[in-house]
Amino acid sequence: MSAPHATTQDIESRYAWLRLMVSLTLMTIGGAGMYSISVVLPRIQQDFAVDRGAASFPYTLTMIGFGIGGIAMGKLADRFGVMVPVVVGSMGIGLGFVAAGVAPNLVLFDIVHGVLIGLLGTSATFAPLAADTSKWFDRRRGIALAICMSGNYVAGAVWPPVVRYFSDAYGWRATFVGIGIFSVLAMLPLALALRRRPPPQKEEVAAAMGSTSAGPVRPMGLSAGLVQFLLCVAAVACCVAMSMPQVHIVAYCSDLGFGAARGAEMLSLMLALGVVSRLVSGWISDRIGGLRTLLLGSILQGIALLLFLPYDGLVSLYVVSGLFGLFQGGIVPSYALIVRQHFPAAQAGWRVGTVLMASLFGMALGGWMSGAVFDWTGSYRAAFINGIGWNLLNVAIVSFLLWSATRSTRVGPSAYSSARA
Repeated sequence: MSAPHATTQDIESRYAWLRLMVSLTLMTIGGAGMYSISVVLPRIQQDFAVDRGAASFPYTLTMIGFGIGGIAMGKLADRFGVMVPVVVGSMGIGLGFVAAGVAPNLVLFDIVHGVLIGLLGTSATFAPLAADTSKWFDRRRGIALAICMSGNYVAGAVWPPVVRYFSDAYGWRATFVGIGIFSVLAMLPLALALRRRPPPQKEEVAAAMGSTSAGPVRPMGLSAGLVQFLLCVAAVACCVAMSMPQVHIVAYCSDLGFGAARGAEMLSLMLALGVVSRLVSGWISDRIGGLRTLLLGSILQGIALLLFLPYDGLVSLYVVSGLFGLFQGGIVPSYALIVRQHFPAAQAGWRVGTVLMASLFGMALGGWMSGAVFDWTGSYRAAFINGIGWNLLNVAIVSFLLWSATRSTRVGPSAYSSARA
């Protein structure tokens, strides 16, 4: 039996808000795949008798699988609805954690994280849920996306202490098996709540009415492929810059003599204020549009990175870290909103997944690049400057896209462009 379709009356209805809370919960549970491995890293290193680099590799494979899987799961959601990838993801996370908990060697542990937890699991609880949420909201689409994608940060606050507590009490293997069982039992019933297909989208109706004369869709007055490419490059650039403080603040504080504990507190402060930033940015984007919100966030992120250069005292680092969290949290959700404002809704899943994959690649690249720059120069100052350079590239691309969108609107808006750039 095919899934029932909603109607336009369901947009921003009570059901839409309930569905949003379900998506937020699913994204929070699915985030276990991103945050659990780092908590038990020393135990894995000891259990498998490997060095720190080898013990860290499962996380890298998880992130790679996460990024690639986002595109595949997005296409699956575009064709069959979001419930299907979420069901696949719940089984992937469940089987993945159970298999990782009983893995006899690191090779199998690596494969499980890359394929089951990353590619088939966590990826299904990010881009597909964000794309689906965008189809249930119109006037409040920005804040709805911000709430949904806050699940990624909420997971970062919830899962590490949970994993640490149960690992100390029962061992990491039993903890992983427990996470797997819990994930399946919790996520499958929630997935059923997403069975209804999205309501008809206004932009699709408008496009259908003008399809005989409108010609190919040209978002922002440019080719669809070029806009997609530029959004991906912008996502890589902003996340290379974003990763510098997020990945290296603990090591930076240790080098300054403040200790790893202070750095961990600053990281927690960034993530906590990142949730606030996402919600505020979502509210702002509903008023000025996705492109302008992205440009604002990118400029503010660059200012925060600049502040790391002259201020390296303990109190000032807490303040700058807090500002960084407030400034950057709304950047990534803006990409999902931009895609929904300028591309057909039927393509939302894979296009959002592709841009978010680029952002994950940027985080991975930036984390490594900042460490490499530090190794080459012996200073994090050069690494911060490198991040600022990438941030300037992002600002330049977003400024060009905003200029193109404004110019295109003056000439004549494309079929799928929002009234707000």
